[in-house]
Parts: sequence; C-alpha cells; structure tokens
Amino acid sequence: MSAPSNLHVVLGAGGAIGSSVVRELAARGHRVRAVNRSGQVPALPGVEAHRGDITSAEGAKAACDGAQVVYHCAAPAYHRWVEEFPRMTDAVREGAAASGAKLVFADNLYMYGPVSTPMTEDMPYAARNPKGRVRAEMSEALLADHRSGRLRVAIGRASDYYGPGGVNTVVGATVFGAALQGKVARWVGPLDQPHSFSYLPDIARGLVTLGDDARADGQAWHLPAAEPLTGSRFLDLVFAELGRPVKAAPLGRFMQRALGLVNPTVRALGETWYQRDRPFVTDASKFTRTFGPFTVTPTPDAVAATLDWYRANSTS
Repeated sequence: MSAPSNLHVVLGAGGAIGSSVVRELAARGHRVRAVNRSGQVPALPGVEAHRGDITSAEGAKAACDGAQVVYHCAAPAYHRWVEEFPRMTDAVREGAAASGAKLVFADNLYMYGPVSTPMTEDMPYAARNPKGRVRAEMSEALLADHRSGRLRVAIGRASDYYGPGGVNTVVGATVFGAALQGKVARWVGPLDQPHSFSYLPDIARGLVTLGDDARADGQAWHLPAAEPLTGSRFLDLVFAELGRPVKAAPLGRFMQRALGLVNPTVRALGETWYQRDRPFVTDASKFTRTFGPFTVTPTPDAVAATLDWYRANSTS
C-alpha cells in the first residue's frame, strides 16, 4: 500500500462535477491528479493530467496511487448505469483502498424514491426503480467498507445540477443552450412543482469540504443548495438575464414516452418521473450544523454564470 500524501485525485475529471472539483481543489492550493479517459483536463497550477480507465481494478489502482483523498465523480452513460456503474465503483473502491486514501463519492438523491417531504439523510432507501436501486446498493457497499475499516468513505449528495460545463443534465442544453439561441426552452416535467437545483461550483465546494474534514467520514451528506424553485420561476430568471420574453414549454409524460422510443436517455427519465410531478426538495441542515455556514451561490448569479459559459462555448 502506498503511503498517503497530500495528493488529491479526481476521477471523472472531464465531466461537469469532476472538472468543478478539480478547479475547487486547485483554488485551495491542493496538489491534484485529474483522471479521465482522454487525459484532457483543466490546465491549472498544481494539476497533473492522468489518462486512465478506472473500470478495472488495475486501472483504478494506477489512477489512485499515492492519493490522500480520491473523489469519485465518474459515471457511465445515464442509460448504462445499471449495467456499468456498480462495476466501475467496485474498481474505484479497490483503487482507493490500495492507496490508503479517503474516498469521497459524488452521489445523487435517487435512492430515496418517491417522497412527500424534504429529503434528509436518515430517510430509508425506498426506490424500486433500477437506477434508484443501483444508487442505494453502491452507497450501502461504500458505507459497509467504512464500517469494516477497509476504506474511509464520505458521500456527498446533490440534486439536479447546472452551471459552467453542465451539459448532460435536464437543465443544461435544452434550457440554457436553447434560451441563448432564441429557441423554446424545454422543461422536463410540470412547470409548477418546486425543485432543488444544485449549482456545480457549490457541489464542488461541498465535496471538497467532505474530503478535507474527518467529521464527514462514514456518513452521507446532502450538499447545500439554493432555495427550491418551480420550473416557471427558474425559467423566468434565465430569460430575465437574457432580457427576452419567456419562450418555454414543459416536456410532459406523454412526450417523454414518445421521444424515449428513439432516445435511450430520455426513455430512462421515465423511471424517476416522481422527481418531476411533485415537490422534490433536499434538506442540507445536517451539513451546515456540522461544518458551519455555507454560502450558496444566489440563483440569479448562478444563472448568469451558466449563460456566460454557454455563450463562450457555443458552437453555433
């Protein structure tokens, strides 16, 4: 086993969450190894690129070698979670354990299933859909590793994300990209239900807090997010920032089923439609009670920064 160092390793560093974590770690002055299949990562001081495949134990061990903290921000394609995600995470568990590192897992809220109150960490894992069960099983395996002493683990859970680099998300290209181009923004689900949204830089700050603080070990944590908004209110903020009249339409269940016939990612959204047709709100009070005040980015500021990123990265 390699001796722990001051090295922080980010797996899935080319993705939206992973690249945000790389930037947050670099801003805090950490030494960072950014890992993905391409080896293309943000060019920042103190950041080294590592091209690797973490779906095998050998690849994960090479990526994690010498790490003090490993951030598991990698994920397979959305419609391939059930087949590929557990195997990937098993390999990451092997890699982090071999290095003697602490593992911070970037998780979501699927395991709770349909809810009628704000979600807290002590809720049962009631999901019965395949993706929710996969998330529950991975969390249970990771926390079991911690209890056995095999691996230090902390889990950070966020809701639907958006922000700079956030493309493969329900509030990504179909909202920000479309609105910027003057097209109709397509909102997944009804427009009148309150929903918690997580801003990518806030997710990164939360995950790095978990990585840096031993009080996070052995537990799951809901990461702080701004106040929940309805789809209508969120879209109002987007179009207000653009200075244009609102051009938006909901993507209802019927249309989701129809588009799902030809698009596997849209088809997979049907499993978790209960996150769209009723309030879906997260409670992060456990996090702030433990680690102190956390200033989330105000939604208007987050929307403006996201639109700026889409402008700078538009291919039109």
